[in-house]
Amino acid sequence: MTLALDDKWIWDSWYAHDGQRWHGYFLQADKSLGDPDLRHFNVSQGHAVSDDLVNWEHKGTCLKPAPKPAWDDTTTWTGSVIQGPDGLWHLFYTGGGSAEKGLYQRIGHATSTNMHSWERVGSGLCLDMEGPNAAHYEAEMQVGFWPDRAMRDPFVMKDPDGDGYLMYFTARAPGIEEANAGGAIGFAISPDLYEWTLQPPVFVGDYGQLEVPQPFEIDGRWYCLFCTADIHWSEDRKTKAGMLPVTGNHYLVGDGPRGPWRVAPGFLDGDLPCYRYAARVLMTETGPVLMGFRDGGKEAFGGYVMDPVPVKVDAEGLLYIEASDRGK
Repeated sequence: MTLALDDKWIWDSWYAHDGQRWHGYFLQADKSLGDPDLRHFNVSQGHAVSDDLVNWEHKGTCLKPAPKPAWDDTTTWTGSVIQGPDGLWHLFYTGGGSAEKGLYQRIGHATSTNMHSWERVGSGLCLDMEGPNAAHYEAEMQVGFWPDRAMRDPFVMKDPDGDGYLMYFTARAPGIEEANAGGAIGFAISPDLYEWTLQPPVFVGDYGQLEVPQPFEIDGRWYCLFCTADIHWSEDRKTKAGMLPVTGNHYLVGDGPRGPWRVAPGFLDGDLPCYRYAARVLMTETGPVLMGFRDGGKEAFGGYVMDPVPVKVDAEGLLYIEASDRGK
């Protein structure tokens, strides 16, 4: 079984557990578009539930772009779901608007009592490249240098070292000559899930973009999963890695949730054409597992979320998955 729909492509996904079942959220677009490359700007969010991350019951569309005009009237992209201290569920998502042709990304916020019917908090907008720390980011689109103003894929977690919350997101740093050396993992903090303050990035470099970042802890060690493409490896990263670039899922290792972070050696889960992308690590009763969508490239795009595969930790504290789970 897989997380799939007959009439829609599914790609980026994220998950929450309500104490009884897993809730899977995902980007979806109609296959009637014909070309999977068109899916990004014809998107909504779907919802399904599962007891085992393998067998899924689809609940339908749970969020879509707002009516025009709005800051998120074009895209509602990848996000994360977390429960607040009062039991209310919070969805943080990526939004883009028609006024900027969807090229400026911002972070949105919606809440729900049932994990399906989401209501935007005010206009929905909760974080933009504003304030003194915006100087640490490409706060304006660098036309001809990079294709968008990157601020997407928010991942929100409880601060393990305090009372508030931490947000990580895909971003870029300014003033770096090589485009593929300017990728960043952005950072923001909140005392209550409602008021967010932009902070400097927790990581910069090595790739043009580090998409769908997700920090997590295993046995006292901190990791940050991300995904990237072969065309976005910096020249320095190619040299350090000692391998040909691939597309897929890799990770950083860190001293804590705020870092400092460094790129792990090798590459966790990559191939050409890409086998699996936009993966998440989920903590299950049997240990951590990896879930991502089947890519395959434009000519053989899968458009479904694959079954979970185990994530293991070697004697040096590095992550790996078995070769049989990494595609061909």
